[in-house]
Order: sequence, then structure tokens, then C-alpha cells
Amino acid sequence: MNTAPLRVLLLGGTGTIGRATAAALHEAGHKVTALVRAGTPTCALPGCDLRHGDVTVPGTVAGALTAAPYDAVVSCLASRTGAPADAEAIDHRAHSLALQAATNAGLRRFVLLSAICVQKPTLAFQRAKLAFEAELQGSALDWTIIRPTAFFKSLSGQVRRVQAGRPFLVFGDGRLTACKPISDADLGRFIALCLTDPTARNAIRPIGGPGPHITPLDQVAMLERLLGRHVPVRRVPVALMDVIIATLSTLGRVSPRLAAKAELARIGRYYATESMLVFDPRTGGYEADATPEFGSDRLADHYAALLRGEVTDDRGAHAVF
Repeated sequence: MNTAPLRVLLLGGTGTIGRATAAALHEAGHKVTALVRAGTPTCALPGCDLRHGDVTVPGTVAGALTAAPYDAVVSCLASRTGAPADAEAIDHRAHSLALQAATNAGLRRFVLLSAICVQKPTLAFQRAKLAFEAELQGSALDWTIIRPTAFFKSLSGQVRRVQAGRPFLVFGDGRLTACKPISDADLGRFIALCLTDPTARNAIRPIGGPGPHITPLDQVAMLERLLGRHVPVRRVPVALMDVIIATLSTLGRVSPRLAAKAELARIGRYYATESMLVFDPRTGGYEADATPEFGSDRLADHYAALLRGEVTDDRGAHAVF
């Protein structure tokens, strides 16, 4: 494995995974410059140089790459909402601009943080991610596409409501989906390793945290152990989500705001019914055993820290509960 320090341009460095990736790259000895939005304080990413700019504006990444010699681009960029316009602007077009700039500047490597849900694309943001994945794979650069499973923050939206005595909401029987959640810190370290790992060259790397795989009812059991009491469960029929989506879609024909809400509801339904594990198209099922594991952080320890008030979860536009 090549361990020589690299000069890296980091995109999407101010998100939770981006910050963890910046820290991991710095810890690995790489020289990191993060392209961040105007107004980002200089202390936002310790150990990294900051350059301000808008990745959606043509020439921004190209300008950053001409300011100093770089070896690689690492991108943790992702649309905030997953709405069609946002997805096209960030997941596809901004990445295309970055790839063109990296190619023109003669860089060797491009490491992309994607998502495991693109295996079964039905949503706008999934199609946007796949469109850029195809561009990257067809480029002259060495590339790595990382598809992580669920994040700790995406499974933490109900901790506060359960702590307050409210029921844990599950769709169907609570076993419709499963995942191997990975922490931001472990994912950041995995991304940093992929930058110099020869086996990651020109490869798609699905990755989860340490197993076993977890269902929503397993999350309930974790919270019961941590709280020392029974946690009530309320089951929500998936059909109810279908009714909501159909209603919003109909109203969305005359209201852009409701059309956007319909897309968010479709995203919510997808995650309520599809597992975040490696998908086997031959069987049409998700395979926990085929989903690689990395790291040592566990969701139960994250829940315990949340309950103690030691950490918070910045879910932003992805908050559902």
C-alpha cells in the first residue's frame, strides 16, 4: 500500500461525514485543502487549509486546483434534501464540474462518497448519483466509489422521543429492513484508507460498520437495555405512506411546494421498506453476509452517548421524526 502523503482537495468537508473524513485524512498525514462555502470559519476543519467557493459555479473547483499542485480529489458532497433539482445540482452537475477540473489539472485519483441505496434506483437523487458514477468510471482518472450503509445519525431520530416516553415508530412489523450502520468516524477512516489502498483502485466499495445487521426492532431492544424499561412500539402501515404520497403527488401538480413534499415522502418510504445492505440482483434480496464491515464504533454506544447528552445528531433536512 502506498503510504506517501498526498495533497488532497476535499469537497463537502463541512458535513458530518466530511468533517470526519477531513480529520482522518489529516491523521493519515495527507495535506488537505477543503473547498467550503463562503463564511465557513477557519477553525471549522482543524489541520486543513480552507478555500472558499461555490462548487456549483463553473470554474470554482478548477480555480482551486490551479492554486497548488494536487494529487487527488475526495468528495463527500451530497444533496441536502434529495429533491430532484437539488440532486441534479449537487449529486450530478457539481461533481461533473469537479471531475472535469481534476482531469484538466492532471490529477491521478478521485474518491467519491456515494450511497448503497443506488443499487435499486427509483428516486431522483439515486439516478443523479448513478449518472455521475458512470462519468467517473469512464474517466481517465483512477477512481474509487464508496457506498456506505446507514449512518448512525439516520438511525437516531427517535432516541429523544423514546427518552421522553413516546413510542418507537416502525413500519410494517419492524423487520422490513436491516442495515449495518457505520459511524462518521469509522467511515472517514475508511475513505482515507481507500485513497491509498491499491485494491480500491477503480473499484466500487460497499461498506458497513461492525455487524451483526440491525432491524428497527433491534434498535428498540438497544434502547430498552439502555433505558432499563419497556419501550412501546407503534406500527405504521406502509400503505399509509402510499396514501400520503399519492395525495401529495396529485396536489403537487399545481403546487411546487407539495410536489417537493411528495418526493421527500417517496424518499421516506424507500428507506422504510428497503434494507441498506448489499443487494443481490440474482436473488432479488439483500445479503447481510455479503455486506463488508469496517471499524469498531457501535450504534448502541452512540445511543448511550445521545441519552447522556454527550453528543447530538445533525440530521438537517433528513430528519423524519
